[in-house]
Amino acid sequence: MHQHADCNSHDHHDHDEDAGLLRRYSDLILPLVSGAALLLGWILELTGAAPRGLVLSLYAITYLAGGFELLVGSVRGITRLKFDIEFLMLVAGVGAAVLGKFAEGGLLFFLFSLGHALEHYAMGRARRAIRSLGRIAPETALRLGSEGERSVPVAALELGDRIRIRPGSRVAADGVILEGHSPIDQSAITGESTPVERGPGQRILAGSLNGDQALVLSVDRLAEDSTMSRMIRLVEEARRNQGASQRFTERFTQVFVPLVLVGTVLLLVVPPLVGWLTWAEAFTRSLTVLVASSPCALAISTPSAVLAGIAQAARNGVLIKGGRYLEELGTIRAIGLDKTGTLTVGRPELESIELVEAADEREVLEVAGALEQQSTHPIARAISRVVAARGLACPKAGGIRDEAGFGVSAVIEDREVRVGGSRLLDAPGLQVDDALRERVAAIEARGLTVMLVTRDQGVLGVLGLSDRPRREAGWVVGRLHQLGVRLVVMLTGDNDTVAQRVGEAVGVDTIRSNLLPEDKIKVIRTLRRSKDKAAMVGDGVNDAPALAAATVGIAMGAGGTDVALETADVALMADDLKQLPFAIGLSRRVRRTIIQNFVVSLGVIATLVPVAALGIAPIWIAVIFHEGSTLVVVVNALRLLNYRDHVPDGF
Repeated sequence: MHQHADCNSHDHHDHDEDAGLLRRYSDLILPLVSGAALLLGWILELTGAAPRGLVLSLYAITYLAGGFELLVGSVRGITRLKFDIEFLMLVAGVGAAVLGKFAEGGLLFFLFSLGHALEHYAMGRARRAIRSLGRIAPETALRLGSEGERSVPVAALELGDRIRIRPGSRVAADGVILEGHSPIDQSAITGESTPVERGPGQRILAGSLNGDQALVLSVDRLAEDSTMSRMIRLVEEARRNQGASQRFTERFTQVFVPLVLVGTVLLLVVPPLVGWLTWAEAFTRSLTVLVASSPCALAISTPSAVLAGIAQAARNGVLIKGGRYLEELGTIRAIGLDKTGTLTVGRPELESIELVEAADEREVLEVAGALEQQSTHPIARAISRVVAARGLACPKAGGIRDEAGFGVSAVIEDREVRVGGSRLLDAPGLQVDDALRERVAAIEARGLTVMLVTRDQGVLGVLGLSDRPRREAGWVVGRLHQLGVRLVVMLTGDNDTVAQRVGEAVGVDTIRSNLLPEDKIKVIRTLRRSKDKAAMVGDGVNDAPALAAATVGIAMGAGGTDVALETADVALMADDLKQLPFAIGLSRRVRRTIIQNFVVSLGVIATLVPVAALGIAPIWIAVIFHEGSTLVVVVNALRLLNYRDHVPDGF
């Protein structure tokens, strides 16, 4: 039964693939018909082996097949009183026919249609690279219920449904594992190169590939709200978020095309009136100038590069929300890096517990755990792990609230409790003596992060935690310098000693410690004033204000994190710092590609227009160079789909 279903599925896949191939290459049908008719007509005209009527009929087929899209586009533009590139090409082709230069006009239509077909194919390839993400997630899921295991459409799943993920199959929905342990390959979403072990209580994302063990999952996001679906929507929307280069190109063509039309009319009318050229010569030259000056390559130079760049980023787990941010990322000269979870592993471990007023360690940990169990901060998770490992039962905390600079406060059994860093020593009303300050300073001198646990006016105990730098952090900082980032600044709310230890280990240029959230904003604004363009890299939750203040906000570990996906301009979907130089390197390459495309497109126009106006270049030369430049621009942009950043072995 199972084999039979697979066979049917395979047949269906073959039909879909055949249909996809037909759709993919259907744009080439008219250009090929046009080209074949042109070649046959030119040979017959050259050899005189056929009646003139047959030759003209073949040229007519060339015009109809090659000029169909031009005609449709021109009519659409004229109805909106917009004279664009298609209109210029249509006028040039018809003008060539009026002059009896049927082969030249046919060549123009054929090459224009072929260029547009290849352009559509290239742009389609970039879009398919994005849409292929969406086809990764399965369309059905195995739902577990009172009636047993049933296959249902993913769109029919509801929050809280239990689904089974078989070994070697794709995860059908975002959810939390209820049963089973298995390695999960999330490369399609986050770009992580190796599978990660996941077990009960941990989230996995739709589209991930399950390893060799079955899992039972509790659905916590509907299909349309899954991380994968939102990624695809954001990337598709990114195409409409234009960068400076694309806005410039559109403004340029809006002004340039009318100027070309005016200049062509003047070239057609003025020389014959003053006796410099005959009307036929002026008409020929004006048509050649019309072809030479059409900014087709310029119009496609930026969108093709931007779309290819966004697609390649998405395929490697980097979500860039628009051409604007893709381009600006390539101009960054300073970067602020959050310490915890960005430059460090983000998994602090409890190293010491010093009792002050508490009777034992249990009392300190239970109070701290009661406050931190609702937080997603790495230090809070470290405390929660210790509480869980020791099997402690935390009391119920009410009225939990964040107090900027002083940590978290709540009420337990009608008594106010707090958990916060060493800045909590200066909280109003807290009883602190010199001996306690010396004990805290001694803990910090060991390179540990201090967390104080207080109750009412007294300090119950002091926790010391450590978090090691990421193994690749030093290489990343060095690579950023190679890419042209002049200043790498580490930002942290931690104490000076811990900050210096981490900062020196990874090689940042400047260290800013003891920062409140509003202080990070001030640092980023200062960087923007001094370096013009500054990025901020953080976890997308605690650093959201600083991310918003930066030229480009970059969120780390955004896979499945709502705040990071919504607030950051760029999201590194995996918790992988190596994606940062990849993203910046890609954006720099995109900028270089756009500049190269500008040089090619404008260079061809600047060269062809004078020689065409002087009658040096015939119309067929203008046609070949004009359409050739368009193909060069598109192929150059497509090279971005192969961009990689070299990462040394061991990372």
